[in-house]
Amino acid sequence: MRSIAFFSSCLAALSSFASAELNGSQALLSRSVLPSTFKPPQVFKNANLVRNINLDKAYPREVINVIIENVDSKPQSEYYVPFETSLLSRVGGFEVRDKKNAEKGPFKVEVVGLDTESSTEFFLIHLPTPLAPKEQQTLSISYSVLSALTPMPAKIGQSDRQYVQYTFSAYSPSAYATEKQKTKLKFPSGDVPDYTTLPAELNAEKKADPQKQGSTFSYGPYNNVPAGAEEFVSVRYEFTKPLTHATLLERDLEISHWGGNLATEERYWLANQGAQLKNHFSRVEWQKTQYLNPPSSALRELKLPLHPGAVDPYFTDDIGNVSTSRFRPGKKEALLELKPRYPIFGGWKYSFRVGWNADLSSYLRKLSTGESYVLKVPFLEGPRIGEGIAYARVNLRVILPEGATNVRYSTTVALVDSKTSVHKTFMDTLGRPTLELSAINVVDDFRERDLIVTYDYPWTAGLRKPIVLTLGLFAVFGVTWVLGNIDTSIGKKKTA
Repeated sequence: MRSIAFFSSCLAALSSFASAELNGSQALLSRSVLPSTFKPPQVFKNANLVRNINLDKAYPREVINVIIENVDSKPQSEYYVPFETSLLSRVGGFEVRDKKNAEKGPFKVEVVGLDTESSTEFFLIHLPTPLAPKEQQTLSISYSVLSALTPMPAKIGQSDRQYVQYTFSAYSPSAYATEKQKTKLKFPSGDVPDYTTLPAELNAEKKADPQKQGSTFSYGPYNNVPAGAEEFVSVRYEFTKPLTHATLLERDLEISHWGGNLATEERYWLANQGAQLKNHFSRVEWQKTQYLNPPSSALRELKLPLHPGAVDPYFTDDIGNVSTSRFRPGKKEALLELKPRYPIFGGWKYSFRVGWNADLSSYLRKLSTGESYVLKVPFLEGPRIGEGIAYARVNLRVILPEGATNVRYSTTVALVDSKTSVHKTFMDTLGRPTLELSAINVVDDFRERDLIVTYDYPWTAGLRKPIVLTLGLFAVFGVTWVLGNIDTSIGKKKTA
C-alpha cells in the first residue's frame, strides 16, 4: 500500500495501522486491587524450601526452589508470594518455572495490590495445571532486587576498598506455612567482616547460625515456619566494584527496507550507587593507580558486545563526540569499548549515547506466503560487565518502514506499557508506524531475551517515497514553468 497514486490507498493504510493488534508478554503491573484485610487462602503448604541468594553482582539475585503441596480438598492453581510494597517496587525479572520441567517456559504471573492501608503486596502465580489435593509440585522462583545494597561506610577514600550491606529476612517470604527451609548466600569473596547471628535454638540442627564455608553462608535449616514469618538479618561484605545503575535507557531500532539497514541508537542515564568520595577527587592519585590497576569502586569503562557485521559505531555525551573508545569488529562478535571522559565514582552520574548500523538481513525474514515479515532482535543489548548493570526503566522503540501494517510483537520480558504511534522523519508522508514498549527493573541477565515483531509490508508500499519525490519534482518544475511564463511587465509591449 505504499503507492500514493490514489489518496484512498493512503487512508486505508492509516486506518489499518490504527487498528493494528498487539500481543506479547503479560504486563506485571496490570494489577488488581484487593482490600487490606485480604489473606491468601491457606490451600498450600511448603514441604521443603531452599533459597539461594547470589551477591556477586551489583544487585542480589535470588532463586527459591520450593516443593508446594495442595492441602485443600479441591484442585488449586493460584499460589501467592508476598513482598513489602517498598521492596516489590524494586523487584525485577520475577519468573516462575516448573523445576522438573523448566523447558516449558515461565508461568503466568501478575501483581495483586492491596489498598493504601496495607504494606504488603503479592505476586500471584497461575499454575498451568491445577494441583490436585495432596499432590506436590516443585517451583523455581527467580528474581533480582535493584538498589538493595547500601555502602558501609557511605564515604571512602579514593583508593579505599568498598564494603556494602544487604538486609533481608532469613525466613523466605511466603504466604503459607513451611515445614522446612534454608537460606544460602554466595559472596563475591570471603571478606565478610560483619553479619547477623541468630540463636542456635532457632536452628533445626541446633548449630551456630549462620554456618560458614568459604564465601558461602547458610541460615537454617528452620522447621515449621508459620506463614508471613520474618527474621531480618544483615551481612556486610567487600564489593570493590561500581554499583552501576541506569535510571533510564532509551533504545531505538529503525528498520529500512530500501537500504537493508538496521540502525540502533541507545541513550543512557547512568549513576554509580557506590560509596561516595570522602575527599575531593585527585587526578594525580588516579593516574598513579592506572599502572597498578587495583580494584576500584569507580566505573572506568564499558564494553558493549555487538552482533557480527555491526558497522559505523559512535559514542557521544552531553559535550560531543568521545574519542576514548575503541571498536573491534569480529566474525563471531564485535566489541565496542567505551571509556567515559572521567571515572564515575559513587554518587556521580554520566549520560551518553551510542549507536551503530547492521545488515538488516541478519534480523529480518520474509514469510514464504503473503507479504509478512518477521523481525527478531534483542530486547536489551547494552554493556556486559562482571559486576552487572541494572536498569530502572527501559523504553524501546521499533520504527518500522512507512506503509507497514498489522503490527504484532512477542517477548518474554515483562512489560508495563505497550502502544503504537507514528514517527515522522525526512521525506515521510503519513509517517512510520512505531512500536513502543516499556519495562521496569530490568537487569543485564536479560541481554539474551528476544523481541519478535511481525508486520505486513506489501511491495507497493516501497513505491510511496519514489512517487512522492517524483511528483514533488514535477510540481516544482510545473510551478517554475508557470511562474516563468507570467508577464510581470508594467508597460505595454511594443509591436513591430
